[in-house]
Amino acid sequence: MLDIINWANDILWGYVMIAALLICATYFTLRSRFVQFRMIGEMCRLLVQSDDKHKPTNGKAPKRISPFQAFVVSLASRIGTGNLAGVATAIVIGGPGATFWMWIIALLGAANAFVESTLAQLYKRHSSDSYIGGPAYYIMYGMRCRPLAIIFCILIIVTFGFAFNTVQSNTICAALENAFGADKFYTGIVLTVSTLIIIFGGIQRIAKVSNIVVPFMAVSYLAIAMVVVALNIEHLPAVFRQIIDSAFGLEQIVGGGMGAAVMQGIKRGLFSNEAGMGSAPNAAATATTSHPVKQGLIQTLGVFTDTLIICSSTAFIILASGVSLDSSDGVQLTQEALTMEIGGAGRIIVAVAIFCFAFSSIFGNYYYGEANIRFMSQSKALLTTYRLLVGAMVMAGAMMSLKTVWGLADVTMALMTLCNLVALIFLGREAIILLDDYRHQLREGRNPIFSKKDIKEFADNDGIECW
Repeated sequence: MLDIINWANDILWGYVMIAALLICATYFTLRSRFVQFRMIGEMCRLLVQSDDKHKPTNGKAPKRISPFQAFVVSLASRIGTGNLAGVATAIVIGGPGATFWMWIIALLGAANAFVESTLAQLYKRHSSDSYIGGPAYYIMYGMRCRPLAIIFCILIIVTFGFAFNTVQSNTICAALENAFGADKFYTGIVLTVSTLIIIFGGIQRIAKVSNIVVPFMAVSYLAIAMVVVALNIEHLPAVFRQIIDSAFGLEQIVGGGMGAAVMQGIKRGLFSNEAGMGSAPNAAATATTSHPVKQGLIQTLGVFTDTLIICSSTAFIILASGVSLDSSDGVQLTQEALTMEIGGAGRIIVAVAIFCFAFSSIFGNYYYGEANIRFMSQSKALLTTYRLLVGAMVMAGAMMSLKTVWGLADVTMALMTLCNLVALIFLGREAIILLDDYRHQLREGRNPIFSKKDIKEFADNDGIECW
């Protein structure tokens, strides 16, 4: 099985994914006139400012999910194993230069994140718990291609509900075993029961839990990283030089190390920040807001938060500590690096951090699957079955090997990303039209509000339900 997975990964990640991601990201960066850089101030303003109590034009008003709640639900999935174990794995395999390519895919890929989340808002639908939407919905109602929408649904359910959640539970168990000697089997049982309690509460419970856990864990981990940086402030120039040299050095180019750095940086960067993957739009669509671009901008900020801040913190902890990159892999390497800096408490701190990061990712990942289950069927029995299977995969992940878990996740992640990028190519122009409308209203000093009748390109589009 591992041989088959590795063969598929060699094909998908050798050329296909890197080319597809970078081409789309570069195109949308230029087409949007560098929206991810020019509108950072607006992103921050939208995040802290309560959006108006906007009501849809057809008068329907589902239960409200605030823009900030939608942001933290997506961050719950983004900030997880990839930020601690994924960064460590990338550095071990691809060298310190992999960190540089993580930054590049975040800076350029943020444009993909803007387009996909804006489209998710544009084509969202009404649901009993909140709005609901995502790539399957804009593929269906924007591209009018139900077969591709169903394929995407299946891939995201397998990728996030199953494969990624095995990664999260696997990493939690490894971290707790390394820190406390906790038995993986019993840790798996506790994780499974806790997961089922939360996910059976639906998006409302998930949003409330994320609203508490995500800000706390992100701020706490950043505080730890800042302490490590402060302790090694004189080594920071050398760390940056090590990253750049490893990304572009003559030795790496001749020895093939540069290719490994690029592949690992982009692969693990995408796993962590999910820009262009088609996952975050499922959370973005739930928000109640007055203009689709608002959630597009907020989700773009999520990419920067994840990679440029959290992932970079982990890379600095590992590289500044001087820990041998051959000593261990995954989250254990991060634990060893922090232990070298602050003593035995390092293992415990990382274990607690990975528990919070990965546990929140489990129910964030679950919701992406739920949104797509609801797209395919309204059957409550099917949804219940999916929830139980998610619990089973959390338990299975606790016992599986790391290589098999990561390999399976990489394959399914690549396939669903390709489906989403096809949709972005076809529908990206609509996100640019919305961005131009948003900027126009801002220049007039107005709080941007969108109604499809006001823009000729959308006026007769019956696939747009909520605007």
